Amino acid sequence: MADPRTRRMWLWSSALVIGTAVLAVLLVPPVVQLDEQAVDLGRKLLPPSWEHPFGTDDVGRDLLLRCVYGLRVSLLVGLVAALVATVIGTGVGAAAGALGGRADRFVMRIVDGFSSVPHLLLGIFLVAVFRPGVWPVIVSVALTHWLSTARIVRSEVLSLRSRPFVDAAISGGSSRWRIAVRHLLPTVLPQAGLAAVLMVPHAMWHESALSFLGLGLPSHQASLGNLVQNARSSLLAGAWWPTLFPGLLLIVPTLALAGLAGVWRDRLNPRRRSELML
Repeated sequence: MADPRTRRMWLWSSALVIGTAVLAVLLVPPVVQLDEQAVDLGRKLLPPSWEHPFGTDDVGRDLLLRCVYGLRVSLLVGLVAALVATVIGTGVGAAAGALGGRADRFVMRIVDGFSSVPHLLLGIFLVAVFRPGVWPVIVSVALTHWLSTARIVRSEVLSLRSRPFVDAAISGGSSRWRIAVRHLLPTVLPQAGLAAVLMVPHAMWHESALSFLGLGLPSHQASLGNLVQNARSSLLAGAWWPTLFPGLLLIVPTLALAGLAGVWRDRLNPRRRSELML
Protein backbone atom coordinates (compact mmCIF):
# COMPACT_ATOMS: atom_id res chain seq x y z
CA MET A 1 0.00 0.00 0.00
CA ALA A 2 1.05 3.58 -0.55
CA ASP A 3 2.37 5.66 2.32
CA PRO A 4 -0.60 7.26 4.16
CA ARG A 5 1.04 10.67 4.02
CA THR A 6 1.53 10.42 0.26
CA ARG A 7 -2.02 9.20 -0.22
CA ARG A 8 -3.34 12.08 1.87
CA MET A 9 -1.33 14.56 -0.19
CA TRP A 10 -2.76 13.07 -3.41
CA LEU A 11 -6.26 13.32 -1.97
CA TRP A 12 -6.02 16.99 -1.01
CA SER A 13 -4.21 17.96 -4.21
CA SER A 14 -6.78 16.20 -6.37
CA ALA A 15 -9.68 17.69 -4.40
CA LEU A 16 -8.16 21.18 -4.76
CA VAL A 17 -7.78 20.81 -8.53
CA ILE A 18 -11.31 19.45 -8.99
CA GLY A 19 -12.79 22.12 -6.70
CA THR A 20 -10.96 24.89 -8.59
CA ALA A 21 -12.16 23.55 -11.94
CA VAL A 22 -15.79 23.31 -10.75
CA LEU A 23 -15.71 26.83 -9.30
CA ALA A 24 -14.17 28.18 -12.51
CA VAL A 25 -16.82 26.71 -14.80
CA LEU A 26 -19.61 27.84 -12.45
CA LEU A 27 -18.44 31.34 -11.54
CA VAL A 28 -16.25 32.70 -14.35
CA PRO A 29 -18.89 32.97 -17.14
CA PRO A 30 -21.53 34.87 -15.09
CA VAL A 31 -18.97 37.02 -13.25
CA VAL A 32 -16.78 38.04 -16.19
CA GLN A 33 -19.74 38.94 -18.43
CA LEU A 34 -17.67 38.74 -21.62
CA ASP A 35 -18.55 37.12 -24.92
CA GLU A 36 -16.20 34.21 -25.45
CA GLN A 37 -17.01 34.36 -29.17
CA ALA A 38 -16.03 38.05 -29.51
CA VAL A 39 -13.52 38.43 -32.37
CA ASP A 40 -10.81 41.13 -32.33
CA LEU A 41 -8.37 40.64 -35.21
CA GLY A 42 -6.20 43.44 -33.86
CA ARG A 43 -5.41 41.28 -30.82
CA LYS A 44 -4.88 37.92 -32.49
CA LEU A 45 -2.19 35.57 -31.14
CA LEU A 46 -1.15 37.82 -28.27
CA PRO A 47 1.14 35.95 -25.84
CA PRO A 48 0.11 35.46 -22.19
CA SER A 49 -0.02 38.71 -20.23
CA TRP A 50 -1.81 40.28 -17.25
CA GLU A 51 -4.65 41.35 -19.52
CA HIS A 52 -4.91 37.93 -21.17
CA PRO A 53 -3.34 35.32 -18.82
CA PHE A 54 -3.64 32.55 -21.43
CA GLY A 55 -3.09 34.85 -24.40
CA THR A 56 -5.45 35.10 -27.39
CA ASP A 57 -6.21 32.77 -30.27
CA ASP A 58 -5.86 33.27 -34.01
CA VAL A 59 -8.92 35.58 -34.20
CA GLY A 60 -8.25 37.58 -31.04
CA ARG A 61 -10.55 35.77 -28.60
CA ASP A 62 -9.46 35.56 -24.96
CA LEU A 63 -8.06 32.06 -24.51
CA LEU A 64 -8.66 31.86 -20.75
CA LEU A 65 -12.38 32.45 -21.19
CA ARG A 66 -12.50 30.02 -24.10
CA CYS A 67 -10.72 27.36 -22.03
CA VAL A 68 -13.16 27.79 -19.15
CA TYR A 69 -16.13 27.38 -21.50
CA GLY A 70 -14.42 24.39 -23.10
CA LEU A 71 -13.75 22.79 -19.74
CA ARG A 72 -17.40 23.28 -18.79
CA VAL A 73 -18.55 21.45 -21.92
CA SER A 74 -16.02 18.65 -21.47
CA LEU A 75 -16.96 18.17 -17.81
CA LEU A 76 -20.65 18.11 -18.73
CA VAL A 77 -20.05 15.45 -21.36
CA GLY A 78 -17.84 13.42 -19.03
CA LEU A 79 -20.18 13.51 -16.03
CA VAL A 80 -23.43 12.81 -17.89
CA ALA A 81 -21.92 10.14 -20.14
CA ALA A 82 -20.26 8.41 -17.17
CA LEU A 83 -23.54 8.46 -15.21
CA VAL A 84 -25.57 7.01 -18.09
CA ALA A 85 -22.92 4.38 -18.89
CA THR A 86 -22.70 3.37 -15.22
CA VAL A 87 -26.47 2.97 -14.93
CA ILE A 88 -26.56 0.81 -18.09
CA GLY A 89 -23.54 -1.26 -17.09
CA THR A 90 -24.75 -1.77 -13.53
CA GLY A 91 -28.18 -2.91 -14.68
CA VAL A 92 -26.81 -5.29 -17.30
CA GLY A 93 -24.08 -6.71 -15.06
CA ALA A 94 -26.40 -7.16 -12.07
CA ALA A 95 -29.03 -8.86 -14.22
CA ALA A 96 -26.49 -11.20 -15.81
CA GLY A 97 -24.91 -12.16 -12.49
CA ALA A 98 -28.21 -12.60 -10.67
CA LEU A 99 -29.92 -14.67 -13.38
CA GLY A 100 -26.92 -16.88 -14.15
CA GLY A 101 -27.07 -19.83 -16.51
CA ARG A 102 -28.03 -19.27 -20.13
CA ALA A 103 -29.17 -15.69 -19.51
CA ASP A 104 -25.74 -14.83 -18.11
CA ARG A 105 -23.93 -16.44 -21.05
CA PHE A 106 -26.22 -14.71 -23.57
CA VAL A 107 -25.73 -11.26 -22.03
CA MET A 108 -21.98 -11.66 -21.77
CA ARG A 109 -21.74 -12.74 -25.41
CA ILE A 110 -23.46 -9.45 -26.31
CA VAL A 111 -20.95 -7.60 -24.15
CA ASP A 112 -18.08 -9.43 -25.85
CA GLY A 113 -19.53 -8.53 -29.24
CA PHE A 114 -19.62 -4.83 -28.40
CA SER A 115 -16.13 -5.05 -26.89
CA SER A 116 -14.71 -6.47 -30.11
CA VAL A 117 -15.35 -3.12 -31.85
CA PRO A 118 -12.90 -0.30 -30.91
CA HIS A 119 -14.57 2.38 -28.77
CA LEU A 120 -13.51 5.25 -30.98
CA LEU A 121 -14.64 3.56 -34.18
CA LEU A 122 -18.05 2.75 -32.72
CA GLY A 123 -18.29 6.27 -31.29
CA ILE A 124 -17.55 7.79 -34.70
CA PHE A 125 -20.31 5.67 -36.25
CA LEU A 126 -22.85 6.76 -33.61
CA VAL A 127 -21.94 10.45 -33.84
CA ALA A 128 -22.14 10.35 -37.64
CA VAL A 129 -25.83 9.41 -37.40
CA PHE A 130 -26.68 12.77 -35.76
CA ARG A 131 -25.77 16.38 -36.29
CA PRO A 132 -22.73 17.64 -34.35
CA GLY A 133 -23.71 18.66 -30.82
CA VAL A 134 -23.31 17.96 -27.12
CA TRP A 135 -26.03 15.32 -26.75
CA PRO A 136 -24.95 13.12 -29.68
CA VAL A 137 -21.47 13.03 -28.17
CA ILE A 138 -22.89 12.13 -24.74
CA VAL A 139 -24.97 9.32 -26.28
CA SER A 140 -21.97 8.06 -28.25
CA VAL A 141 -19.67 8.00 -25.20
CA ALA A 142 -22.31 6.46 -22.92
CA LEU A 143 -23.21 3.66 -25.33
CA THR A 144 -19.58 2.68 -25.84
CA HIS A 145 -18.35 2.78 -22.23
CA TRP A 146 -20.78 0.67 -20.17
CA LEU A 147 -19.09 -2.63 -20.99
CA SER A 148 -16.36 -2.56 -18.36
CA THR A 149 -18.84 -1.57 -15.67
CA ALA A 150 -21.08 -4.49 -16.65
CA ARG A 151 -18.15 -6.92 -16.29
CA ILE A 152 -17.12 -5.48 -12.92
CA VAL A 153 -20.65 -5.59 -11.50
CA ARG A 154 -21.27 -9.10 -12.86
CA SER A 155 -18.10 -10.45 -11.24
CA GLU A 156 -19.03 -8.86 -7.92
CA VAL A 157 -22.55 -10.28 -8.09
CA LEU A 158 -21.24 -13.76 -8.89
CA SER A 159 -18.94 -13.62 -5.87
CA LEU A 160 -21.78 -12.39 -3.65
CA ARG A 161 -24.15 -15.17 -4.72
CA SER A 162 -22.09 -17.68 -2.74
CA ARG A 163 -22.25 -15.65 0.48
CA PRO A 164 -24.26 -16.98 3.46
CA PHE A 165 -26.71 -14.07 3.55
CA VAL A 166 -27.77 -14.81 -0.04
CA ASP A 167 -28.28 -18.50 0.83
CA ALA A 168 -30.38 -17.41 3.80
CA ALA A 169 -32.52 -15.17 1.60
CA ILE A 170 -33.05 -18.01 -0.90
CA SER A 171 -33.99 -20.38 1.94
CA GLY A 172 -36.48 -17.78 3.15
CA GLY A 173 -38.29 -17.87 -0.19
CA SER A 174 -37.05 -14.59 -1.69
CA SER A 175 -37.29 -14.30 -5.46
CA ARG A 176 -34.28 -13.60 -7.66
CA TRP A 177 -35.56 -10.09 -8.32
CA ARG A 178 -35.88 -9.34 -4.59
CA ILE A 179 -32.43 -10.78 -3.86
CA ALA A 180 -30.87 -8.69 -6.65
CA VAL A 181 -32.58 -5.44 -5.60
CA ARG A 182 -32.41 -5.81 -1.80
CA HIS A 183 -29.13 -7.66 -1.30
CA LEU A 184 -26.86 -7.74 -4.36
CA LEU A 185 -27.31 -4.31 -5.95
CA PRO A 186 -26.64 -2.21 -2.80
CA THR A 187 -23.46 -4.19 -2.18
CA VAL A 188 -22.02 -3.52 -5.65
CA LEU A 189 -22.93 0.19 -5.76
CA PRO A 190 -19.58 1.35 -4.29
CA GLN A 191 -17.71 -0.52 -7.04
CA ALA A 192 -20.08 0.94 -9.64
CA GLY A 193 -19.49 4.43 -8.22
CA LEU A 194 -15.74 3.95 -8.46
CA ALA A 195 -16.12 2.82 -12.07
CA ALA A 196 -18.16 5.98 -12.78
CA VAL A 197 -15.46 8.24 -11.31
CA LEU A 198 -12.80 6.52 -13.40
CA MET A 199 -15.01 6.81 -16.47
CA VAL A 200 -15.34 10.62 -16.29
CA PRO A 201 -11.78 11.42 -17.49
CA HIS A 202 -12.02 8.65 -20.08
CA ALA A 203 -15.24 10.22 -21.41
CA MET A 204 -13.61 13.66 -21.47
CA TRP A 205 -10.74 12.33 -23.58
CA HIS A 206 -13.19 10.53 -25.86
CA GLU A 207 -15.16 13.75 -26.44
CA SER A 208 -11.92 15.63 -27.10
CA ALA A 209 -10.82 13.00 -29.63
CA LEU A 210 -14.14 13.20 -31.47
CA SER A 211 -14.06 17.02 -31.51
CA PHE A 212 -10.42 17.02 -32.62
CA LEU A 213 -11.42 14.82 -35.56
CA GLY A 214 -14.22 17.26 -36.42
CA LEU A 215 -16.98 14.78 -35.52
CA GLY A 216 -17.97 16.00 -32.06
CA LEU A 217 -19.13 19.49 -31.21
CA PRO A 218 -19.50 22.20 -33.88
CA SER A 219 -16.20 23.95 -34.57
CA HIS A 220 -17.45 27.33 -33.30
CA GLN A 221 -18.45 25.88 -29.90
CA ALA A 222 -15.74 25.90 -27.26
CA SER A 223 -14.62 22.47 -26.07
CA LEU A 224 -11.14 21.36 -25.17
CA GLY A 225 -10.96 19.12 -28.23
CA ASN A 226 -12.06 21.94 -30.54
CA LEU A 227 -9.57 24.36 -28.96
CA VAL A 228 -6.68 21.97 -29.54
CA GLN A 229 -7.87 21.26 -33.08
CA ASN A 230 -8.19 24.97 -33.91
CA ALA A 231 -4.72 25.68 -32.50
CA ARG A 232 -2.84 23.49 -34.98
CA SER A 233 -2.22 26.31 -37.45
CA SER A 234 -1.16 28.64 -34.62
CA LEU A 235 1.37 26.08 -33.40
CA LEU A 236 2.93 25.94 -36.86
CA ALA A 237 3.17 29.74 -36.75
CA GLY A 238 5.15 29.57 -33.49
CA ALA A 239 2.32 30.37 -31.06
CA TRP A 240 2.47 27.65 -28.39
CA TRP A 241 -0.12 28.95 -25.92
CA PRO A 242 -3.32 28.10 -27.87
CA THR A 243 -2.25 24.44 -27.72
CA LEU A 244 -0.62 24.30 -24.28
CA PHE A 245 -3.36 25.68 -22.04
CA PRO A 246 -6.32 23.66 -23.42
CA GLY A 247 -4.11 20.57 -23.23
CA LEU A 248 -3.24 21.31 -19.59
CA LEU A 249 -6.91 21.82 -18.71
CA LEU A 250 -7.59 18.40 -20.19
CA ILE A 251 -4.66 16.58 -18.56
CA VAL A 252 -4.62 18.08 -15.04
CA PRO A 253 -8.31 17.49 -14.11
CA THR A 254 -8.19 13.93 -15.46
CA LEU A 255 -5.11 13.21 -13.33
CA ALA A 256 -6.90 14.71 -10.32
CA LEU A 257 -9.95 12.51 -10.91
CA ALA A 258 -7.67 9.49 -11.21
CA GLY A 259 -6.07 10.44 -7.90
CA LEU A 260 -9.44 10.67 -6.16
CA ALA A 261 -10.47 7.33 -7.65
CA GLY A 262 -7.23 5.74 -6.42
CA VAL A 263 -7.89 6.83 -2.85
CA TRP A 264 -11.48 5.59 -3.12
CA ARG A 265 -10.26 2.24 -4.48
CA ASP A 266 -7.83 1.78 -1.59
CA ARG A 267 -10.55 2.49 0.94
CA LEU A 268 -12.96 0.07 -0.72
CA ASN A 269 -10.45 -2.75 -0.69
CA PRO A 270 -7.18 -1.92 1.10
CA ARG A 271 -5.79 -5.46 0.76
CA ARG A 272 -6.39 -5.96 -2.95
CA ARG A 273 -5.78 -2.93 -5.17
CA SER A 274 -7.54 -4.11 -8.29
CA GLU A 275 -7.04 -2.03 -11.40
CA LEU A 276 -10.21 -1.00 -13.24
CA MET A 277 -9.27 -0.61 -16.89
CA LEU A 278 -11.98 1.55 -18.47
